[in-house]
Amino acid sequence: MEVFSWTVLLCLVVAMPIRATTESEEESPTEWMRWKKANGISYEEETDDMERRAIWETNKKIIEDNNKKFHMGLSKFTMAMNRYGDLTKIEYEQLQGAKINSNVKRTGKVASAKKLRHDAQKRGSNLVDYRTMGYVTEVKDQGYCGSCWAFSTTGAIEGQMFKQTGQLVSLSEQQLVDCSRSYGTYGCSGAWMASAYEYVVSHGLQGTDTYPYTSVDTQPCFYDRNQAIAKISDYRFIPSGNEQALADALAVIGPITVAVDADHPSFLFYSSGIFEEQSCNPNNLSHAVLLVGYGSDGGRDYWIIKNSWGTSWGEGGYMRMLRNGNNNCGIASYALYPIL
Repeated sequence: MEVFSWTVLLCLVVAMPIRATTESEEESPTEWMRWKKANGISYEEETDDMERRAIWETNKKIIEDNNKKFHMGLSKFTMAMNRYGDLTKIEYEQLQGAKINSNVKRTGKVASAKKLRHDAQKRGSNLVDYRTMGYVTEVKDQGYCGSCWAFSTTGAIEGQMFKQTGQLVSLSEQQLVDCSRSYGTYGCSGAWMASAYEYVVSHGLQGTDTYPYTSVDTQPCFYDRNQAIAKISDYRFIPSGNEQALADALAVIGPITVAVDADHPSFLFYSSGIFEEQSCNPNNLSHAVLLVGYGSDGGRDYWIIKNSWGTSWGEGGYMRMLRNGNNNCGIASYALYPIL
């Protein structure tokens, strides 16, 4: 079984003193069993249990190390163990939606950064939070399916529908998972969000009430055009790598579909604070999220992103990510929004 291959993870295991290892062995079975019970997890074979526990122990050490740095003022965010504590690296890549790591699809029209800047300056806002303005549905949960791309897409369209109609309605991610493969998507194996947008331009979207989420991609498409409640005419990319244009678009347009490099334990186990990962690669985009706001705290600018891993992850399902930090984790590398 392949465990996470991050170098820091291996170094931490090797560098652990014998005394600390002994203490961990004495204490962790209770914690391990507690964690399994809390998350409804069990393994049929004892060898599986041992292998998964080794992964969990390693992740627990990474979390503890970061939190020590946080209390010393050396880290700006905290981490916490969650239900993903025993995932292998391959399983985590599948959760992210790993297909968006290759063959980036950025073939649509690009919005004018100059016009976005002009329109945003007229508003003059240093704080944007669409959660407080009615644009954002509840935090959703993609389960163990790499469908983040679908949640990022529906979230932006939900926001635009609210902006136009004043009604906030949850749209169907499962429809995208089941029905958009001919547009270049891969169900639970990931996709570029522009492909999802192209599907919606042609077909529209039903609500989750008539096409509910199942977290699997093995069922046939049962889209009913007569029940479609959301339609878009087109979409626009934001100039790649331009954080100012991204902030301007967010302020002027509404929630924005974005992709980030989430291929780090710091992201997987993020709990609170302003996230910054020095190892992030702005060209290694592995996970799709929804950008819903920005602000500043103690002189540090941040983005507010909505994830699709349930409310137990991060700050109630959200993350504050460093803004104006040289495109931290590629937040501005692949960003787009729908046009109704």
